[in-house]
Amino acid sequence: MARDLAIDLGTANTLVYERGRGIVLNEPTVIALNEHTQEVLAMGQEAWQMIGRTPGHIVAVRPLRQGAITDFEITQRMIRLLLHRVGVSRFNRPRVVICVPSAITEVERRAVTEAARRAGAAEAHLIEQPMAAAIGAGMPIHEPVANMVVDVGGGTSETALISLGGVVALKAVRVGSFDIDAAITQFIRREYGIAVGERTAEEIKVAIGSAWPVRDEVNAEVRGRDLTSGLPKTIILSPEEVRWAIEEPVSAIVESVVSCLGMSPPDLAQDLILDGLKLVGGGGMLAGLDQRLANETDVPVHLVDAPLECVVLGAGSCIESYDLLKNMFMGSNR
Repeated sequence: MARDLAIDLGTANTLVYERGRGIVLNEPTVIALNEHTQEVLAMGQEAWQMIGRTPGHIVAVRPLRQGAITDFEITQRMIRLLLHRVGVSRFNRPRVVICVPSAITEVERRAVTEAARRAGAAEAHLIEQPMAAAIGAGMPIHEPVANMVVDVGGGTSETALISLGGVVALKAVRVGSFDIDAAITQFIRREYGIAVGERTAEEIKVAIGSAWPVRDEVNAEVRGRDLTSGLPKTIILSPEEVRWAIEEPVSAIVESVVSCLGMSPPDLAQDLILDGLKLVGGGGMLAGLDQRLANETDVPVHLVDAPLECVVLGAGSCIESYDLLKNMFMGSNR
């Protein structure tokens, strides 16, 4: 008997929730391919380890960029591998709910549902990530009160104001934690003449990156390749430098939240002063981002308990209470 599945197909990480069992898979959204044979060599954590470390004919790719499918064929293969990994076969085709960015176009929407069906799903439904996040955060979305959620993912940042089970105001920008990583890479290259990889930039962000000054800040030692000599070189990076380096993407995220607040009806905006907004997604874990948002919006900001799992847990609630929450899906499947 096929168990219904919820998939949070994120630009950075993919999580799978199985009805009755909870989260059964949590892996980076990366697939490693042999370019000559197009054979899939690895997926998830194993493929992520290969980024920047493969010979010429092996490529580690992210099938999604900025929340959108950049390679339909690879995305379809990735969904098939995911379904296979959680025990889906030709004989048990599950109902699948996939979380997608609200900024997704009609063409991208069709591409995702088509990829899921070809990969072995009996039915494929889509749910907007902010709506799934609000459900996962336990917000009273069916009540006539303001529920605001800010979802900062790998490729997109979305702010949604939800009331009575629908989205009242929405602002989505294709800026996320990958843009923060890229800003760190560019800064080190420009200021120090050193090349660092995608993984090193992410490690710097986690270790000393922040959107607002935090207590007990320490410097970090960074190793990279000197662009002039080509030799390995070590530098010391301070949290202030990293804050300055990532100011542009962080500002874009903050401005999108301010913009969404500006679109809110006055009565709902009033609720937010009391209840505040919920911060979810991997990018929401950037140190000091909650204080920065609270400072610039004058609204309390709360980082949820499980920011990375929040979206898939919300979609999981939809498959656990399918008939009750199926009206949350985007449009109807044609």
